[in-house]
Amino acid sequence: MKKYISASFGEVLKLVTGILLSLSSMVVQADGVVVDKVYHPYVTANEKEFEWRLLSSETDEANRLAQRLGYGQSILENLALDFYLIAERDDYKDFTLQAVEVEARWMMTEQGQYWADWGLLFEVEAAERNDNKSFEITSGLIFEKEFGKKSLTMNLFLIQEWGDVIPTEMETEFRLKYRYRYLPGFQPAIELYTGEDFLGIGPAMMGVHRFKGQKQLKWEVGFITEIAHSGKDHSLRFALEYEF
Repeated sequence: MKKYISASFGEVLKLVTGILLSLSSMVVQADGVVVDKVYHPYVTANEKEFEWRLLSSETDEANRLAQRLGYGQSILENLALDFYLIAERDDYKDFTLQAVEVEARWMMTEQGQYWADWGLLFEVEAAERNDNKSFEITSGLIFEKEFGKKSLTMNLFLIQEWGDVIPTEMETEFRLKYRYRYLPGFQPAIELYTGEDFLGIGPAMMGVHRFKGQKQLKWEVGFITEIAHSGKDHSLRFALEYEF
């Protein structure tokens, strides 16, 4: 059994390497921000949650600050819906609502049922920035495998977008988190993000504090540096999620 797991893990790393080489060779201008949450494939029956995310990106050209506030709940034992309001800082340093999003997460396998855990994610976003409307549809495959106290999580997204000032096009994004579950409240990790014209990597941490019953508070923080090009491109992300 140990030999099988070891060989399979090697195959997963080869697959990840191949994906990274393929995606990093696609050097074209991206419209969106690649750094965000690395999704896990799990859905808890009867769960409800509030979520807040903060993303601060700094490049040689501009600084970007965005916040996301969401509410979600499971509608089936293996299916959850989330609704998000997305605000960004404008040229006048004011936060304005610029997008809304609906997200569906489907847990395809029970945790530990097979060699790895699998899920699917679907998102629809409508945005209006500077009086220009845009739309985005995302479909994604979620993978997670545990190796003792370590876990490997991967997201592969296919994104279709169109709008008033952007051409209709399709993009791919890949996200990876390699995490050491040292303690429930302290789990260091390495995160990697690839997208069009972007390859970033950096340290991250996450933890969970459990209350009575199903209530728990999760937190995440990560600092990602773009490494494919010269110049400054750093992203700090932070997230809080309260489940009940």
